[in-house]
Amino acid sequence: MARGVGARTGPWEVGADALIGWAGRQDWKLETRRCFRSSALQFYRWGIEAGRATDNPALRLPRVRPAEPIARPTPEHAYVAAVIGAPPRERLMLRLAAECGMRRGEVSRVHSDDLLQSIDGWSLIVHGKGGKDRCVPLPDSLAAELRALGAGYAFPGADKGHLSAAWVGKLVTRRLPGNFTMHTLRHRFGTQAYAVDRDILAVQALLGHASPVTTRRYVRVPDASLRRTIEAVQRIA
Repeated sequence: MARGVGARTGPWEVGADALIGWAGRQDWKLETRRCFRSSALQFYRWGIEAGRATDNPALRLPRVRPAEPIARPTPEHAYVAAVIGAPPRERLMLRLAAECGMRRGEVSRVHSDDLLQSIDGWSLIVHGKGGKDRCVPLPDSLAAELRALGAGYAFPGADKGHLSAAWVGKLVTRRLPGNFTMHTLRHRFGTQAYAVDRDILAVQALLGHASPVTTRRYVRVPDASLRRTIEAVQRIA
């Protein structure tokens, strides 16, 4: 950065105007620009704490809003093919992600003690990010598979008694074609759950999001719904 700006003695001599001008001349994508701003801010904060700088020129860099992510659900044909071709353990992982919207870390920690039965059927206590638990209703067939495993973790391993989240993600992703991953299975769940009755708050609760704004990024509105809306507007006009 200092060489690009043209500082003669190093980054501590870079002023805010020079930094803004240099960053503005870069042909960067939006996310790259956001990463640069974040890195520059952190670098100069460290410099101030270390006594190498007295101010943070990166504070004057314009804020960069993140690009709006697009929901990318795993297509149904890809999911069905993956389930059919997977051995029992990996098939169960696939189903938990695609039919319950669970993250890889949540799947890795599924335990028999987390299965609950009520008058409406079986549910699973899901241990989410940040220590936040949620209760997710289970399809009958999925509940039966989990109960058949017996006591203990559903996926035993060396990470505190269960498989690591990274390994679960790898096992699932390698069953999916192309660039689809375990995370796109969560997008599949979000999209299909929203299509049931258009209740974004219900989908938010099931996915374990703190905000419905985040949940919206997991829902792809079907092209057929968009087309019906356009046609309805045309009829009114």
